Amino acid sequence: MQNIPQISLKAGREKSIRRRHPWVFSGAIARVNGNPEAGSTVRVVSDSGEFLAYAAWSPRSQIRARAWSFDAASTINAAFIRQRIARAIELRRQLHLMDDAGACRLVFSEADGLPGLIVDRYRDYLVCQLLSVGAEFWREAIVAALEELLVPRAIYERSDASVRHKEGLELRSGLLRGELPGEPVEYTLHGVRQLVSIEQGQKTGSYLDQSVNRLRVAAYAKGASVLDAYSYSGGFALAALHHGAADASLIDSSAEALQLAAHQATLNGVAARCQFTNANVPQELRRLRDSGQRYDLVVLDPPKFVSSAQQLQSGCRGYKDINMLGLQLLKPGGVLATFSCSGHVSADLFQKIVAGAAADVRCDAQIIERLSQAPDHPVALQFPEADYLCGLLVRMLP
Repeated sequence: MQNIPQISLKAGREKSIRRRHPWVFSGAIARVNGNPEAGSTVRVVSDSGEFLAYAAWSPRSQIRARAWSFDAASTINAAFIRQRIARAIELRRQLHLMDDAGACRLVFSEADGLPGLIVDRYRDYLVCQLLSVGAEFWREAIVAALEELLVPRAIYERSDASVRHKEGLELRSGLLRGELPGEPVEYTLHGVRQLVSIEQGQKTGSYLDQSVNRLRVAAYAKGASVLDAYSYSGGFALAALHHGAADASLIDSSAEALQLAAHQATLNGVAARCQFTNANVPQELRRLRDSGQRYDLVVLDPPKFVSSAQQLQSGCRGYKDINMLGLQLLKPGGVLATFSCSGHVSADLFQKIVAGAAADVRCDAQIIERLSQAPDHPVALQFPEADYLCGLLVRMLP
């Protein structure tokens, strides 16, 4: 047995970790034997002393420990970290996501057995987030493994998410290895040329979780007039135009995002069919509705409206409001592609919200597809919290 600190759980509080859920909350801990350093490995045992997991210790977080392994024979060291990263990369390779010209999420935190670690790949550039003290503790091992396994031109850190504060960590970003290109990196997904600003882009640069959904939505775009609301850099609009949409109107509150969208539209030869509007999205949707504007395909991909259970009621109201507007902007027979990236909003609840919106605007509609996050954002069966993105394709009946 490794000579490491040990945490004992209260009687009856071991059920979730016995089912291989990776989180141990502070209220479940009865006692701590030893003086574990933040991020270091602790042995998690039941009230009777039965081994349950090896986990990273997080003394400042409500999630006091995050499991690395449920195997008593494991040794949590640099070789273990490398093996987990190699496994995650191989799984993406099996999904045919390692195209030299493409992009994908290489590591998705708990879903890949590496709590708090996110790694995205854009061609031969890597962007990573270390969001837990465990990932922070193994920083050098993580970077060394990525460098060895992928030989990237650069590894850039974007650990600037506020969730790090809950772990007692400062926000940080910067170059870890290699040299940055000095301009946006171009990559291609599903035939669409795209650009990502590794240093200034949202989160890790782009929204790769929607890559497959863009393709699914584009299947309804041939000859269509498209409204892409909360467009960011125009992923849905560009995919729609690539698949034959007549025109696309993009709305976003970020002028910088729309500039990037315009650059990408030019890159793909579709700029003449695009209109860009920098505005408050709900206000602009109301203006379009009131002016009588209608579209064949409306996309609603808003930012997270619900970040905590306390925000659920107000967030659901926000989702309902924009879906009412989206439905009112559809032509008869048109399709609404609507999404929530709020993990607190389940797929069932989201459907009820959209159904309520349809009832309030007195329209008849049907779900024609249900959507989720791309396969490079997998969901561990024991960790449903990773299942955060849900979407519906809704057709308004004529």
